[in-house]
Amino acid sequence: MSTQNTSPPDQKRYRTFEDLEVYQVAREFRKSIYQVNRRLPSFEKFELGSQIRRAAVSLTNNIAEGHGRFHYLEQIKFCLNSRGSLEELIDDLNICQDESYLPGADIEALKQQGWRVHQLLNGYIRWLRERKQGATLELREESPAYGLTEDQLDQLLADPGDPTALTLQRFNASTL
Repeated sequence: MSTQNTSPPDQKRYRTFEDLEVYQVAREFRKSIYQVNRRLPSFEKFELGSQIRRAAVSLTNNIAEGHGRFHYLEQIKFCLNSRGSLEELIDDLNICQDESYLPGADIEALKQQGWRVHQLLNGYIRWLRERKQGATLELREESPAYGLTEDQLDQLLADPGDPTALTLQRFNASTL
């Protein structure tokens, strides 16, 4: 049985998170941030440096982990976490600027690279939300988490005081 690619010739097929442009650009930014970390003064290596490394890893890890989830809401949640780590890194660059750890031109170039990742993350989140709202392209399989539908998961996020949320919390606690 042969497999035919029905995508238009100019359209890429995505198989893994590594194929996503947002991941690729975020990975390059993470590498640049690791270079910043190597340039910090020795007294900052364990404080600010450690914080920068954790946020940089979180940036790409959350994109990858979200891509591995089966539901749009989970994917979006991880992308939002990634975006939070990204903004933390941009603030860390502000610290580097305020403390004159790097030349201003270097910091500005890094911040531009970071804002490009931000733009791509926002676009990916928007795409995920559109798919969740009923567009025809499927990104993941249909089996609902914990036996809940996407609408029920939406309701949990909208109203955590809902009794269904308590049931879900009890379910989670009993499986630990």
